[in-house]
This record gives sequence, structure tokens and C-alpha cells, in this order.
Amino acid sequence: MTLVQLKYVLQVAEDGSINEAAKNLFISQPSLSNAIKDIEEELQLSLFHRTNKGITVTNEGQAFLGYARAVIEQYALLEERYLDKRNTKISFSISTQHYSFAINAFVKLLKEVDYDTYNFSIEETKTNEIIENVKNMKSEIGILYMNDFNHDVISKILNESNLIFHSLFVAKPHVFMAVNHPLANEKTLTLEQLDEYPYLSYLQGDTNSFYFMEEIQSTYPHKKSIKVSDRGTLFNLMIGLQGYTISTGIIFNELNPEVVSVPLLVDDYIEVGYITHKKSFVTPLAKRYLELLEESCHDSVVKEESR
Repeated sequence: MTLVQLKYVLQVAEDGSINEAAKNLFISQPSLSNAIKDIEEELQLSLFHRTNKGITVTNEGQAFLGYARAVIEQYALLEERYLDKRNTKISFSISTQHYSFAINAFVKLLKEVDYDTYNFSIEETKTNEIIENVKNMKSEIGILYMNDFNHDVISKILNESNLIFHSLFVAKPHVFMAVNHPLANEKTLTLEQLDEYPYLSYLQGDTNSFYFMEEIQSTYPHKKSIKVSDRGTLFNLMIGLQGYTISTGIIFNELNPEVVSVPLLVDDYIEVGYITHKKSFVTPLAKRYLELLEESCHDSVVKEESR
């Protein structure tokens, strides 16, 4: 098994096609097919399901990909430091609920790294997809929350998926709204005060269960409710329709200048954490991202508590 073969496997997994991977690797399709076949025979396992519609990674292949990514990243770091070769793309992937502090830490990481080429991704997505992405090792890290309401259900799913939840911080619920909202200057708010305004929440797809909702108090009978799929739409509806959502209270003004947070008077909490796979290595990039994430969360929570 060689580093070249590992790179081939990762490229096929990313493209989902032998033909596309061969083009991106600048080799012939038969050569790539033979290389994949050779490594599968050496490992005595099947890395890919091959169908007329393309290629998907097997369960055994997903576990192998996690190790392969770690090896390739470590090798790339060695090249950068000792051989001054900058033609190897460093890969790093995160899946997260819609949190500005996750974006903030990602921005800081990109400003720190000194790579000529890299392939980073951060996906703000549904709760179930975050879990699936980390379970299948498509993402190194997933960021989500738990509280008393969803703890048992989410914990059971994480355990069955060989995932571990690491707590980052516990926050008091806040209402997010536009700076020009009629209630934006209130010191605290109740759910009853918000009844006349549209409640905004994120769609959860086929798993649109209350337990998978990003927003706490999801079972509260909101008079007006709008579900959205992305942060941009949610913020536009905050501004255009005086809508609101419920989250941690952490806002970075440089990223979200038109949004404010107001403490919500409910007996509830939001424990935000990150999930990792039990069988995967935490790569140096992931470790640094987590350090920046913890710093970002800690500074923001301290600032919020001092108000």
C-alpha cells in the first residue's frame, strides 16, 4: 500500500466516479481501476460499491477513508516543513448546525494556515446529516447541541453510530432578531411577548422530528411559524418580516451586523458540543480548529455573561 494509492482512493470517494477521479488525477481510467483493485486485494476488503449510477463507499471503506485522510495530511505537513513542497492539497471538513462561532473559528483557521493549496469545507446542515457525515467520516467534526429534551434521543443515536459528544459550553437561551425589531431593546423576553411575530426555524428534512430541531422550545405552540433551509434566508426574514429564532446568544458583529440577541426567560439551556468518530484520528488541523472554536466560544460566553 502506497501514498499514491491512498490519494487515489480519496479522490474516487470524493468524485463518486472512476472516470471523474481519473481526469482529476491525470491518469487513465484503466490505470486507476487497477490501482483500486490492487489495494482492495491487498487489504482483502471492498472499499467501493460499483453500480451503473456511480460509486459509493462501503461501510468498511468509510472507516479506511478516515485513516487514509489522516495519513495523507500528516505526509503533506512533513512535505511542507521539510521538503518545501506545496503541491499537496490539505483537506479538512466540518459539519455544523447554524452557529456563527463555528464560522468564526473556521475563518481564523484559514487566516492561520500557510498552504498554497487546500481543500476545506464547512457545511451548515441538518442535525441528522451532521451525525451521518461524521459517522461516515465525510466530516472530521460535527457541531450540534443537546439539552434535557433531546439528550436521550441524540445520545442513543450517537452511541449507535460510534460517535462521541464533547461539551464546549452551556448557554442560556436567547432570542435572535433584527436590530430594528420592536422588541430589540428589551432587556429580557418571554415566549408570550413574541407570539405576534413569525418564529423562524431550520428545516430538518425527512427527520423533521422535534428531537432534531436546532431550536429549543420547539414544541411550544407558535402562532406563526416559518421553516427555512439556510442562514441567509433566515436573516432576510428576520429583517423583512420581524421574525425571530432562538439560539445561544453568541453573535459576531463582524459576521452578523444586523442581528441582536436578547435573553429569553425560559427554564432551559443549550449545551453546545462537537462530535467525533471513535475510530478516527483527530488530525492536527482539526485539533487547531477545536482550539480556536473553544477560544471563540469561551470569549463570547464570558462577554455575554458580563452584560
